[in-house]
Amino acid sequence: MITVGVVDDDYHVAHAHRLSVERVAGFTVVGEAHTGAEAVALVDASAPDLLLLDVYLPDFDGLEVVRRLMASSDHLPDFLLVTAARDIDSVRTAMQLGAFHYLVKPFTFITLREQLETYRSWAERLGHEEEANQQVVDDLFSLRAKQPRPRVPTRPLQPTMAKVLDIVSKAPEPVGAAEVASVLGASRPTAQRYLAALLRKDLVRLDLSYGATGRPEHRYRV
Repeated sequence: MITVGVVDDDYHVAHAHRLSVERVAGFTVVGEAHTGAEAVALVDASAPDLLLLDVYLPDFDGLEVVRRLMASSDHLPDFLLVTAARDIDSVRTAMQLGAFHYLVKPFTFITLREQLETYRSWAERLGHEEEANQQVVDDLFSLRAKQPRPRVPTRPLQPTMAKVLDIVSKAPEPVGAAEVASVLGASRPTAQRYLAALLRKDLVRLDLSYGATGRPEHRYRV
């Protein structure tokens, strides 16, 4: 079983990530942290194999978490950045520090699952080998660099579903089911049903935004 620590300043997002990780066979979450200090304490207390690590934290950023663990912790987990940080400096620093990969929010469950499964294959191969000849090294680096192939429809979409995808594609910003329904000339439940089908096919992405009530609003983009 691969143990995972989830680090995100947003409690809702951290909980959502926890639920997603625990849907993937062979993974379990050992704790959540919402600040850099909590992340370091989580690693010291639970020694997870992998951190799902946000960059933006209220005290010090996720990359500083890794630096501090490198400097002082008895355990250094592998880490997968899951963050809204899009600046190239963050990406470069994450690579220099040894990030397994870097997922830019928002992303789908399918995308996260594929990265976790890639990590599992890499970790299992790493644990299986006793000596690293060149072939083993090449295989390990190849596994780590492996990226999921983009998903494309294997057959033409049903006409109404194709029209919903076109509406989402042409929208200047993420749209909700009510907006899609208005353009489509259909009911909101109908639009929601097609959006959910497109999400399952990994043809649209889901953005969750939280209003004053704390309830998430579902918005979709390509």
